[in-house]
Amino acid sequence: MKSRQHGLSLIGMFFVALLLAGALLVGFKSVGPYKEYFALQRIIGLVADEGSNGASESEMRRSFDRRANIDSIDEIKASDLVFSKQGGRVVVEAEYERKVPLVGRVSLAFDFKASSKDSRK
Repeated sequence: MKSRQHGLSLIGMFFVALLLAGALLVGFKSVGPYKEYFALQRIIGLVADEGSNGASESEMRRSFDRRANIDSIDEIKASDLVFSKQGGRVVVEAEYERKVPLVGRVSLAFDFKASSKDSRK
C-alpha cells in the first residue's frame, strides 16, 4: 500500500507567502497613522485641561501648535480644532482624514475623530 504525502505544494507556499506579505504590508503601513492619532488624542486632552484651568482659546491653539510640532503631527493644525464647553469643562475636537500610499495608486484611507471627552478618565 502506497502512502500519500501531505503538505503544501510550492505554488501553495508562494500563495500563502503572498497573502502573509500583503497582510504585513497593510499592518506596517497602519502603525504610523494610529501612532499619530493616539499622540493627537493625548495632546488634545492636555490642551482641554489647560482650557478648563482658565487658558484662552488663542493660548490653547498656541499650546497645541507647540505640542504637535514636538510630536511631528502635520495632518492637523490648531485652526482645525473645535472648542466647546460641556458641563463646565472645555471640550476640544478634531476630525481629519489620513491617506497612506500602499502600492502604486492604491492607498489606505483612515478617518479619525479625536476628542478630549474620550481622553478623560
